Amino acid sequence: MPGIPISKHLVLLPIGWMLDGFEVVCNDSTKGKLEIRVNGEPVPQASLVCAGAVFTDDRVQIGEGVFIESGAMIKGPSIIGDYTEIRQGAYVRGDCLIGKNCVIGHTTEVKHSVFLDGSKAGHFAYIGDSILGRDVNLGAGTKFANLRFASGNVSIRIEGSSIDTGRRKLGAILGDNAQTGCNCVTNPGTLVGLDSIISPNTTVMPGLYAPDSVIR
Repeated sequence: MPGIPISKHLVLLPIGWMLDGFEVVCNDSTKGKLEIRVNGEPVPQASLVCAGAVFTDDRVQIGEGVFIESGAMIKGPSIIGDYTEIRQGAYVRGDCLIGKNCVIGHTTEVKHSVFLDGSKAGHFAYIGDSILGRDVNLGAGTKFANLRFASGNVSIRIEGSSIDTGRRKLGAILGDNAQTGCNCVTNPGTLVGLDSIISPNTTVMPGLYAPDSVIR
């Protein structure tokens, strides 16, 4: 029932849901090691939703080999790509597109955001109205602020000009392979180029940062 914690482990197969008759052998889905066996035989396409996970509605699409731990809450509409992990205490708030081999970790909240394949927010993060490129990694405690103190839309300063995004809420956009250290905070309207690094405990001012930047 929507909004009620699932009472027992469930397995999702291409043909539908299994309530029993399966065995969980390994659950490291992001490394392709989630293994569900039915009648002793591995079923590579199977996804596992643990007892205690919560879905608020039926608008959640789950790919193959997905692992959703107890205590995760997912609101639709959301898409969870193949071999992705949604860990205990994670909160996916809807209008989210999560790619393949991603991690949304313990007490991480994701709202109106996109994770491209291989991106990971493993611990204590907030990602709101944001986009992560491929293979982005967020250090523990990373926060993407998405709302200005003052009223009005988020603007981004690029080459001396202020560009109105037309959006009241906009977090950060990180290019492929970008990384943040622990406890980073980005201000609304932060654009970070690919292969960039944000040092731990850094507050990033809004604007455009070139590829290969080291932001301190």
